[in-house]
Amino acid sequence: MKRVCLLGSPGTKRTLYLQRAAAEAGVPLALADWGKVGAGWPWQKTDAALFVKADPPVWESCRLEELGTLTLTYRRRLMAMEASAGSGHVTFLNAPGAIAALLDKRVCKQTLTAAGLPVTEMLDGRIDDTETLLAAMEETGWRQVFVKPCYGSGAAGVSALRLHPRTGRMALYTCAAADPMLGIVNTKRLRRYDRSEEVLLLLERILRLDCIVERWYPKAVFQGLGYDLRAVMQDGHMDFLLARMSGGPITNLHLNNRPLDAARLGLDEAAQESLARLCRKAMACFPGLRSAGIDLLLEKGSLRPRIIEMNGQGDLIYEDIFHENRIYRHQAAMMKQWAETEGSEQDE
Repeated sequence: MKRVCLLGSPGTKRTLYLQRAAAEAGVPLALADWGKVGAGWPWQKTDAALFVKADPPVWESCRLEELGTLTLTYRRRLMAMEASAGSGHVTFLNAPGAIAALLDKRVCKQTLTAAGLPVTEMLDGRIDDTETLLAAMEETGWRQVFVKPCYGSGAAGVSALRLHPRTGRMALYTCAAADPMLGIVNTKRLRRYDRSEEVLLLLERILRLDCIVERWYPKAVFQGLGYDLRAVMQDGHMDFLLARMSGGPITNLHLNNRPLDAARLGLDEAAQESLARLCRKAMACFPGLRSAGIDLLLEKGSLRPRIIEMNGQGDLIYEDIFHENRIYRHQAAMMKQWAETEGSEQDE
């Protein structure tokens, strides 16, 4: 016997479009609801060989102070998942431990840096308050930085700080806002703060969330807008490359930024292969990782690529699911290949 299972949430786009791809490929796909796995992991209820894809659980909270606790709980569940599957009859699309490693932006970037890969440079150590941050900016000469909570996605808490070298005036771009009842919340709308007192008060609270601080690099420009890239890599192949274009520093598409097929950027073949090669090297840093979303920037002028961050569950691209559904069709093909191989081995 053999089974293919998605650990996810009913009715989400991730679930619906993978189910569609699996049906087209003739792969029976069982859904295990994240909300009900307290009764036991799917593989604990069967001796059948099982192929499992784990999607992220759905979080409803907008409170940024809860990011660390939510992520820590999730990481513990991932590690428990991996430990419970130690019998050997479970194959994961992405090893839970690899997903967990990428949930921590600091650890992910340190791993990539240790491998000698070009990344957006990060300050060493913990920066827990604005006084330490401003002193570090003065020491490095960085006048523009990104402050990012180590845990979380979708630009939650991500803040871009610009400090004028002569006047000392500040500008902070972020979706975070202070709520008198809820604390610091993710508004999912980019805001600009430019009064120094307001900037420092908000930034002080964001820094308490356990953040990394990265150098803010000028990004390559296309049609008057800066852009970065989201690459979806699966089994060593770049299944999708999307440019995220913005007139501001934060490019996440849910902030009404402009998506563009990266083929329209006019990058030559050598540049494209350089990106793919870099992404393959990044994937190799995390054993058990077969599918990942990788965010990269191209430096303005030189087009030198740098990895911004990685996401072990970064495969949902609207520009793909609403057209070819290429990413999930590839995952369905992986599942089918596993099922057929597993079946032929059992028949021998």
